[in-house]
Amino acid sequence: MLFNSVHFAIFFPIVVILYFSIPSKYRWFLLLIASYYFYMAWIPIYVLLLLASTIVDYISGLLLEKTEAEYKRKLILCCSLFVNLGILFTFKYYNFFMDSIEKLSIYLNIPINIHYSSLLLPIGISFYTFQTLAYTIDVYRRKIKPEKHFGIFALYVTFFPQLVAGPIERADTLIPQLKQSHNFDIKRVSDGLKLMAWGLFKKVVVADRLGMMSAYVFANPQSHEGMGLLFAMVFSSWQIYCDFSGYSDIAVGSAKVLGINLIQNFERPYFSRSFPELWRRWHISLMNWFRDYVFYPLGGSRYGVLNTCRNLIIVFTLSGLWHGANWTYIFWGFLMGLCLVISLLTRDIRKIIVEKIGLTYFPKIHQGIQMLMTYSIFLFFGVPFRAEKIGDVFYIWSHLLSGWSNPTRGLDFDDFVVSLGMPTEQEFNVAIISLLFLITVEAFQSYGVSLREKLEQRNIAIRWACYYIFLFLIAFYGVWNSSPFIYFQF
Repeated sequence: MLFNSVHFAIFFPIVVILYFSIPSKYRWFLLLIASYYFYMAWIPIYVLLLLASTIVDYISGLLLEKTEAEYKRKLILCCSLFVNLGILFTFKYYNFFMDSIEKLSIYLNIPINIHYSSLLLPIGISFYTFQTLAYTIDVYRRKIKPEKHFGIFALYVTFFPQLVAGPIERADTLIPQLKQSHNFDIKRVSDGLKLMAWGLFKKVVVADRLGMMSAYVFANPQSHEGMGLLFAMVFSSWQIYCDFSGYSDIAVGSAKVLGINLIQNFERPYFSRSFPELWRRWHISLMNWFRDYVFYPLGGSRYGVLNTCRNLIIVFTLSGLWHGANWTYIFWGFLMGLCLVISLLTRDIRKIIVEKIGLTYFPKIHQGIQMLMTYSIFLFFGVPFRAEKIGDVFYIWSHLLSGWSNPTRGLDFDDFVVSLGMPTEQEFNVAIISLLFLITVEAFQSYGVSLREKLEQRNIAIRWACYYIFLFLIAFYGVWNSSPFIYFQF
């Protein structure tokens, strides 16, 4: 079920009304049924995969608590990892693996018969797999006690606001909240609904409109150069951010309405002043997962600079693979890790250069340059994330400086916009204005100024007039084609 659909607009109010109408001891059951229905609205049979992961990790948790012998505990953990990662590999990576073998066999001139799978990728499989794995690993490490109540554990795995695209929640923060009794709080509900509306604005007004152009150009980059490619790169970066952070806002907001607090998954990453800071503020729950379950077990930063650099490269390459079964994602992850390594190795040199040229005396200018440089690096090396083939990546990089002497090729601006995939110049203008509005709001937030809080200090007439205008703009300028969220495919 999509958050930006009529289906969800009917589903969610019904769930909320029933949730606060029934005794608190039955609410977990209502949310569990609602969560399974939410997932089954796509392909019902795939709910069996969700149920399989739930049962395996529930039993694994109980066995880990009862077992003292370390080799047996490791065996139980390995069984959980094998089942969960095996399902993930079968549905997400099998065809990619087979395709890579086939291409290698052709290159080596070795005949081989390849059998591909026709299975569809279950939405959100990477998210709920990582969430259940975190639970089992934490029980194995004795960081948490296993959940005895199967229904509560099943709800932890399937809680519908964050089921298919995160945030990836930890058991020690989510499960206790699922057991608590939550009263109807008008302010909390109001805050949740406002966050949902903001997330919907990001998705249907900004992301989906920017996506018209970025999808068109990235589908056939060889037909474009210079300005067109740059527009596509910038639009794509903001589309991905608005699409995913928009989903996270709706997820966090809808959970807040029910009285449950989820982790904030994004903290204005494009206003970061360094590459490490950007990755601390982007997809926070996933980055924390890789930090705790991959980076630290590899040694983290405890064994010198070279080992730290190696671990960063491994973690981000795996992160790229997590995002998609394609060499472009692996290449993207490797480049992101490489950028972090370079940032780490040049930190002292950059500090000396800044002091030498006197930028420390102009902190605001220094911060602005840092933000611009960080975003530019992320933009350039983020091309593989959106490109369909590695060859497209190098074409885009090599043609960014081409065609600037005559960027519109003799076309008027309206025709130029249409040639890049926008239906009309008006659509382009709406995209630009909505994006600038979003950037303005986030810029204020970066300096500790919340426009929403400022608005709430106004009298009721002004507040509600602004609310109605904002909802009208979403309804009127939103792209209402029930476009799936980008991260559903992951």
